[in-house]
Amino acid sequence: MSMKEWDVSRLKKANKIVIRQGRIKTMAGEEYQGSLLIEDGKISAIGPEISVPGDAEVLEAQGCLVLPGFIDAHCHVGLEEEIFRNEGDDVNEMTDPVTPEMRALDGIHPEDEGLRDARLGGITAVFTGPGSGNVIGGTGVVLKTCGKVVDKMVVREPAGLKVALGENPKAVYGEQKKMPMTRMGTAALLRQALVDANTYREKMEQGLDDQDKLPERDLGLEALVRVLEKEIPLRAHAHRTDDIMTAIRIAREFEVDLVIEHCTEGHKIAEELAAAGYPAVIGPSFTNRAKVELKDKTFKTPGILVEHGVKVAIMTDHPVIPLEQLPLCAALAAKAGMPEEEALKAITISAAEILGVSDRIGSLAIGKDADLVVWSEHPFILTARPLAVFIDGKIVSPE
Repeated sequence: MSMKEWDVSRLKKANKIVIRQGRIKTMAGEEYQGSLLIEDGKISAIGPEISVPGDAEVLEAQGCLVLPGFIDAHCHVGLEEEIFRNEGDDVNEMTDPVTPEMRALDGIHPEDEGLRDARLGGITAVFTGPGSGNVIGGTGVVLKTCGKVVDKMVVREPAGLKVALGENPKAVYGEQKKMPMTRMGTAALLRQALVDANTYREKMEQGLDDQDKLPERDLGLEALVRVLEKEIPLRAHAHRTDDIMTAIRIAREFEVDLVIEHCTEGHKIAEELAAAGYPAVIGPSFTNRAKVELKDKTFKTPGILVEHGVKVAIMTDHPVIPLEQLPLCAALAAKAGMPEEEALKAITISAAEILGVSDRIGSLAIGKDADLVVWSEHPFILTARPLAVFIDGKIVSPE
């Protein structure tokens, strides 16, 4: 069956699909003309030559590029819905600056149009989570971009605890004459929450031997304990260099894992970030300078950080930038000097590694989820089109 002859209705029913003789770019260091077999939602064979089962649907992909599905490592899809305003705005619980007990999973609407656009554009997985209105916003989740029930879309949950430094929490609570009004206040609230969580953890440990010492259950402190135990990272919203360094200072102080989100001025302190060893999820760069923190934003930032040895992913911050434009954001980073291969990694394998899901997605390999896209040409070319998009081995585009 050639590309033009694809019978989508048959493909949707197939348990075995062979994509044959495409240019396969695994994002694990290999690129070749070859084929892959999708079986029961997984990649069961891949290489220059593979055995084709007699009961498999065969799709001829000569002249096409086969890549892993793209991953947006930071967005708010499903929580900050398109079309709807108040009705679909579930991204910030701005009634208290410290809300670690919030779970993105409870607010995601799988029928958000942004998810549909994402998968039609070749984005097969995202990290979505609370916004930056609070000092601590709650936990985020990695999920596939296709599904009717959010629980069945999950790849990792929780996948990080959102915290925010800089202008946003100040703006929300300063107007209310409530802490935090300053960057000092933001840092103090975050520190105190981590101290309280450590105390809670100690009491829980004491309660193992003496039930009378068990504290009352606290969902917020439980989420923070997961950070202290390094089960999940802090995902710190930080644009300016001083805010980035505050996030690093606190992460070091409490010996927790950290992902720096936005990292708008990261290029100014690239050596310090490389020495710190924390990854960065950069963007949204395809926007105007809407606030002071963005005055020095540039598409050069990802390339400069990669050059210094920082692991980098690129984000849309959807709905700030529409999710389906993630490849364009990576292409613009490449145009600004980021090596093309690194720009692709920033929306595939590097994103998966930062999110802690590289065992399932982000590259093409035997045993991994069959999340992949057949492209008409390299996705950084403006005229490139995703001819077929697969999630868990099922074709989701064309619909």
